[in-house]
Amino acid sequence: MTDTTERCAAASSQRGEALLGTASRVERWLVVEQPGPWGRHQPVDSRMDTVVARTLESRARRHEVRVLLVRRPGSHPDRRTAFLAHTTREQTWIEAVPFEDPHERLDVDLALLHEPTPPGIGAADSPEAIFLVCTNGRHDACCADLGRPVVRALKAAGVEDVWEVSHVGGDRFAANLVALPSGVYLGRVEPDDAADVVAGLRSGTIPLEHYRGRSCFPPLVQAAEIVLRSHLDERRIDGLRFVRGERLGPDELRVCFDVEGTGRHEVVVRRRRAATASLTCTAGSPVQPWAYEQVSVTPSS
Repeated sequence: MTDTTERCAAASSQRGEALLGTASRVERWLVVEQPGPWGRHQPVDSRMDTVVARTLESRARRHEVRVLLVRRPGSHPDRRTAFLAHTTREQTWIEAVPFEDPHERLDVDLALLHEPTPPGIGAADSPEAIFLVCTNGRHDACCADLGRPVVRALKAAGVEDVWEVSHVGGDRFAANLVALPSGVYLGRVEPDDAADVVAGLRSGTIPLEHYRGRSCFPPLVQAAEIVLRSHLDERRIDGLRFVRGERLGPDELRVCFDVEGTGRHEVVVRRRRAATASLTCTAGSPVQPWAYEQVSVTPSS
């Protein structure tokens, strides 16, 4: 077994790898309750019926939908829930769809996830938000070692709408937490801070020290958003509105945001290849990930 000090999360933190611009790019989600165990490749590597799993995978690819498996901390009810979530920058929504027969998951028309408003096919008491903590140790040991203590802390604090999730990306930033439908990605969340982090997200604020980006934006825009938020100490999720982006070169982007109460700002960011590193505990060979840096932040008329 690899020593925890040599695992990907510890190594990433030790080399000072920044979180900005590392959220997965996802705009449409199907989140399905499926008690574990889970393997590396979901939903096929789970106890889900193989026909159901492969059909979901095929339909999800066709509709550009990310499929995630989730489980409730500490309980395996007979009646389960799936969530449809839409996380574009123009509109966000989430809807819970209860089911009993696993084949009912095939009845959901994933084309509905392209609509700007919820389809109204689910439960009347759908939550306003859900919070997903990656705990899949079969994908990466860091997710289990660092994610499960966060889940236990949230459960002990009585925090609702928390789910263990199969994989969200960025194992080296564990413990990872994703809020839907905002699409906010957080990394390096600690158990002692987890309840406050979720309370802040519920109230519409982002803990910038953990912020990886929003899933509705590509990486360079994520980086520009975080640069501007840090510059202004702007933590309101809805405090920034993307206006436009302009390529200044293959690795440089100018992004314009409107900031509520502050006005319009332009941010220039660039990307470069960072030092070679293993990005997961099971990586076959090291690679050079992208790193993002601020070039300028200026008010704009």
